[in-house]
Amino acid sequence: MPVAMITGASKGLGRALAVGLAERGWDLVLDARGEDRLAETKVLVSAHGTRVTAVPGDVTDPAHRAELVAAAWRLGGVDLLVHNASALGAEPLVRLAELPLEGLRRALEVNLVAALGLVQEALPLLRTAEAGAVLVVSSDAAAEAYPTWGGYGASKAGLDQLAAVLAEEEPGLRVWSVDPGDMATDLYAAAVPDDDDPRPEPETVVPGFLRLLQERPASGRYGAPALLEGRR
Repeated sequence: MPVAMITGASKGLGRALAVGLAERGWDLVLDARGEDRLAETKVLVSAHGTRVTAVPGDVTDPAHRAELVAAAWRLGGVDLLVHNASALGAEPLVRLAELPLEGLRRALEVNLVAALGLVQEALPLLRTAEAGAVLVVSSDAAAEAYPTWGGYGASKAGLDQLAAVLAEEEPGLRVWSVDPGDMATDLYAAAVPDDDDPRPEPETVVPGFLRLLQERPASGRYGAPALLEGRR
């Protein structure tokens, strides 16, 4: 069975992706900081009959990243690495004039530095996979200028650039950056707590991600809503 590693998998899009892959027979290594919620996700995903290893910890910790890759190796390797873990930098979001620099550093460490660190750790296994792929979860804030989203958007823009360069340097892999669009997640609620407008549940965009894995288009930046509609 193929093996996927998903960070930030205890809730939201990470958990929805884990369920979607398990339904299709993927074995999984799941990461999150919240041990209890990660354990709940493991029970949910394991019900589909696949092997699931849950490793609680912080992706900014090099020892934790090594533990994740070791867990994947025990399952047979890494066919897909999904960097979904994210930090906002401030909760709720604030204008750049008020953004704590420590918050910005945290966003960069989680969203950007840890992503590269995990890729570096997993590359030997990804390179030997029959169809190795890296998928990073981006945001429209990486490409558009929205007030208060500057720190988070900058970290995601950097992540998009890392993914684009990785695709050039590792032509044997598929490297996709995917903007999932607006979703009803705890991350968004923490970012903009006063926004009560209805948003789609993360499960609704999972088919777009799965289409990438099925069709394996060229490396690049994609939008999940467009993938759902058959566009790229």
